[in-house]
Amino acid sequence: MIRRPPRSTLFPYTTLFRSHRRKNIEQKSRIGGEAKKKIENKKKMSFISVSEDSHFPLQNLPYGVFSTKENPKHRLGVAIGDYILSLPEIKHLFRGPIMSQHSHVFDEPTLNAFMALGQDAWREARHNIKTLLSANETTLRDDVTLRHKAFVQQKEAVMHLPAKIGDYTDFYSSLDHATNCGVMFRSKENALVPNWKHLPVAYHGRASSIVPSGTPIRRPLGQTSTSPNSPPLFGPCKLLDFELEMAFFVGPPSTLGHPVSMADAEKHIFGMVLMNDWSARDIQKWEYVPLGPFTAKNFGTTISSWVVPMDALKPFLTSNYKQDPKPLPYLQHDDPYSFDIKLQAEIKPEGSKIPTVITTSNSKNLYWTMKQQLVHHTVTGCNLNPGDLLASGTISGPTPDSYGSMLELSWGGAKSIPLGGGQQRKFLQDGDEVILTGVYIINKV
Repeated sequence: MIRRPPRSTLFPYTTLFRSHRRKNIEQKSRIGGEAKKKIENKKKMSFISVSEDSHFPLQNLPYGVFSTKENPKHRLGVAIGDYILSLPEIKHLFRGPIMSQHSHVFDEPTLNAFMALGQDAWREARHNIKTLLSANETTLRDDVTLRHKAFVQQKEAVMHLPAKIGDYTDFYSSLDHATNCGVMFRSKENALVPNWKHLPVAYHGRASSIVPSGTPIRRPLGQTSTSPNSPPLFGPCKLLDFELEMAFFVGPPSTLGHPVSMADAEKHIFGMVLMNDWSARDIQKWEYVPLGPFTAKNFGTTISSWVVPMDALKPFLTSNYKQDPKPLPYLQHDDPYSFDIKLQAEIKPEGSKIPTVITTSNSKNLYWTMKQQLVHHTVTGCNLNPGDLLASGTISGPTPDSYGSMLELSWGGAKSIPLGGGQQRKFLQDGDEVILTGVYIINKV
């Protein structure tokens, strides 16, 4: 019997799931801000205690959906320090011109309705939340009864998918990743297919199997082939891999038959998550011609449970990847829309106490920006809906220690990846835990 995976968890203290019949491959996904130095500006501090190394300072304030053992209802919340601020409990405190008329969206079990309101509503809500959490604001700070109802410790919460995801598209936007795969599967001379530098290549994934960090992922069964002259074999995947990715949620919908222009693209981007598009490499190799990946990718895609709003990421904008040749006019934009987010993947074998960092990358390594991805997605008139998920594809850097998948790190299984305790990996084994982290650095004010 195959010993199989499954449970990913957002929080380090979550107990790993185990049973006598199954073992786990876990992914812990976090995206947050790391306060490297104490922030001295009092206006930027919260009355909620936030440690200097917390992923959830006042500058972050990501949105998520949670429940508790005492209250299993799915509720919208915002992470601050070790706590979750329950938005239904404070909806009456949203008194701005937009959110005072739409505070009912905070009673929804997902973020979709809030996402659909658009940038002005998001910014008003974020400003309101930051103000309420500020150290010098008394409305929430001094209301002991409301604070008791509104704040939940993260360790007592169960996280859920942040949105009802209707459609999911996975791009292939890292030049280094595409080149590495092309060299392995074709040749150095033909690494990139002719269209790659002219459009953001992508495929439509399976939305039904997108799960929040903490959800079991089973090792898939499928067809593989060891020789083009032999019939395929059926059995468990032997080359199970992770992919270090990021993804963004769509906000307001677009209209069927009407492409989104580059000038309007940013208005449709709500926020970002980390993503692991689990991949069965041996199944993929056999099935991907001529239409691309199918069952090798549809068995599970894990995202981090917290969605970081784009306004929280604005301070970390950086220059876009230099594109040569210049894309067609509808894909061109000069404003920076790449982000300096440091990415890391670790593996912790079953029974080990300390994970091993096996790669470090950065989201600025993406050749195609999110705006270009969204514009190209709609250029045919395809409509997008609130809660749709668009993913970056594996984010690899230019050096071997920055490759975003085990396929690249082991170079197709030709070399081993050293782990702690003398262990090695070429691909994932049952019981392995995969930890993805995304961090942007907040400097001293």
